[in-house]
Amino acid sequence: MKKVICAIALIATAGMTAQQFSKTQALDSVYLDTKILKPRDQSGKIVTLITATELASQQGDNLATIINAVSGIELNGSRSNDGQNLGYFVRGGRNRQVVILIDGVQVNDPSSIANDFDLRLVSVSSVEQIEIIKGAASVLYGTGAGAGVINITTKKEAANRISGSFMTTVGTNNAADKKDDKFAANEFTNAAKVSGTLNWFTYDVDFNHRYVDGLSAIAAPEGEEAFDSDAYERYNAKLRLGAKINKDIRFSQFFSIDEFDAAFDDFSYTDAPFLSETRQLRTGGNFVWKYAKGEYVFNDSFSWIKRDTESSYPSKFDSKLYSLDNYLTYHFTDNVTALIGLNYNSSSFNSYSIPFGETVFTQNVSDETATFDIIDPYVNATINKGDFTASAGARLNIHSDYGSHIVYNINPSYLFTIGESKLKALASFSTAYITPSLFQLHDPLYGNLELMPEENTTLEGGIEFTGKNSLRVSALYFNRNEKNFVDFVTVDAENYIFQYQNISEEFTASGVEVELGYQATKALSLTANYTNTQVEERFALRIPEHKVNASARYALTDATSFGLNFQMTGERTDSFFNPDTFESETVILDSFSVIDFNVSTQVLKELRLFAAVNNVLDTAYEELFRYQTRGRNIRVGLALDF
Repeated sequence: MKKVICAIALIATAGMTAQQFSKTQALDSVYLDTKILKPRDQSGKIVTLITATELASQQGDNLATIINAVSGIELNGSRSNDGQNLGYFVRGGRNRQVVILIDGVQVNDPSSIANDFDLRLVSVSSVEQIEIIKGAASVLYGTGAGAGVINITTKKEAANRISGSFMTTVGTNNAADKKDDKFAANEFTNAAKVSGTLNWFTYDVDFNHRYVDGLSAIAAPEGEEAFDSDAYERYNAKLRLGAKINKDIRFSQFFSIDEFDAAFDDFSYTDAPFLSETRQLRTGGNFVWKYAKGEYVFNDSFSWIKRDTESSYPSKFDSKLYSLDNYLTYHFTDNVTALIGLNYNSSSFNSYSIPFGETVFTQNVSDETATFDIIDPYVNATINKGDFTASAGARLNIHSDYGSHIVYNINPSYLFTIGESKLKALASFSTAYITPSLFQLHDPLYGNLELMPEENTTLEGGIEFTGKNSLRVSALYFNRNEKNFVDFVTVDAENYIFQYQNISEEFTASGVEVELGYQATKALSLTANYTNTQVEERFALRIPEHKVNASARYALTDATSFGLNFQMTGERTDSFFNPDTFESETVILDSFSVIDFNVSTQVLKELRLFAAVNNVLDTAYEELFRYQTRGRNIRVGLALDF
């Protein structure tokens, strides 16, 4: 098996694909790096686009698994039990340093430790595309955008009066080397959508459901009977209504309900009937007015999130978040464009727990105190003069607790023409500002009101070559420096007292991202990426030093295509709480390689059939110490459009 994996790895690094670069390969224009749509050649960033075609080829996968194939990103937990908590490690950063947008609006949970957004709430079936930039991006996307930004764009309404789609998949959900129930159906995903345009009026209705069972959250000790499975179930419903006043003005309003239940086991690595429930209600709007010299965009979103945990330490949380981002662009000339915007964010949360020896929940954090507001005016300008392009901007972060703070960025690039090929050299220097979460400030056990915001700077430099047959090769070096890092610190080990504190030392994460894409023939597309991440030992938890993604797609006919995906994740460190010694210990997790296969065929104009085999070689591995991961599994499904 090792020889097979090594051979595939060599092929992969020589030319097979990382899904991620086939996505960037199709990207002729970019938006996320400046909020202004422009040709890719004029961007000073390496922007990743996960297209609708790529998403369709992975129907039935969870969103984290798909994003995990992007260079520079490790979404820890994406190959484990569906209900597993996710770690967002982007260029050595953590969850709180990654901003997630849905349709251009920042989403997060003010009651969570990292003030992050839970990707388990999102159905892949509702997503049209995903755009990703890495590095500090606080100028355009505010506090928290220290390591990267992920923008999820949902599917829009059809142009016809009425149009619909239905998708269903069924599959297995086994751990590696499982001997019994090898082909039991334990994974079910269904999605339905009806939308259309009636003159000026638009409508869109979506419903998604996913149920997965058969896999325990924690792996039983070797030689012992497997633990009971821990099921995961998610529901999504969304209604969006809109109007197109004319070709230049449109607006819409949405209402959505997202919820999931995830069973889990005890942190002492024993089987347990615990349950985590998350409910989210969201509503918001979008307004776009295009005029001769630019456009005005208004996006907002209000969310209410409720989380309940049934365990040995039961807890309840509810939070409220209102996010608003509006900006205006103006093209002074064909070469100079300016953007001015205002971002507003209001967050608050309540929490409840059962005191020791009692049976009734008591409130321990109130949204009257656990609340803050952020108002951010920002500007950005883009200059394009011949082959030279530069983008620069600044944001004034006005925080209700921390006062004012300025972040800025500068991002020049130059395009060289070499015959029929192009070589782009790019560089950037950006600063970011990450405020502590409300949980880190106000939690009664671990909170610390003296916490200060983290400060982050990122330096990037690289090249991108574009040649014949859609050949694209890029290499990028990044260096990210962090001050005032908020860490979970042991205050008094004997009395088990811990607290969130800023640490005095600075730390640096650096690395290299190499990407390759090539259309070898009309039918065969090949891409690959490699990431090397260097993080100081104290901050390297679950971050692999080496990671390779690769995939190949072959179109047998116009209707039928096959895909082969490869992922190698290098050795990582992990930390776990030893219930016998009551101490935190460090362990090294071995590197692993996984191969996935998928096939899709268009049987009729309205009907597409697809199938996939994940972890073809049934490789056993760990993403987190002692937690279960998925082995060889089979999935089949169909998509119907009408």
